[in-house]
Amino acid sequence: QVQLVESGGGSVHSGGSLRLSCATFGYSYISYCMGWFRQAPGKEREGVAAIDSNGSTSYADSVKGRFTISLDNAKNTLYLQMNSLKPEDTAMYYCAADFVNYGLRLEYNYWGQGTQVTVSS
Repeated sequence: QVQLVESGGGSVHSGGSLRLSCATFGYSYISYCMGWFRQAPGKEREGVAAIDSNGSTSYADSVKGRFTISLDNAKNTLYLQMNSLKPEDTAMYYCAADFVNYGLRLEYNYWGQGTQVTVSS
């Protein structure tokens, strides 16, 4: 049974930073893709960043240069370092995982419960 548990959300002022973590359980890293997604009230869920088993990363244009996705295999934990946060980054953030490389698409089969990020101006 694959389980993903996010943490690290919170409230910050514009320009601030947060690091989200996603602890994974029951998931093999032999062949994988993992990603971060977000959903703001009244908006559709969107892909933010993804990393595959080759270490290749992809980012939404809106976060390039500000967010960094990384994976610590020893700790079975996925991270999202978010710098220079803007009010428009306010959303519920979810991590996702699968054995197929879905990149920033929403087809992932395994999802966490989400962690809230709020950025005030």
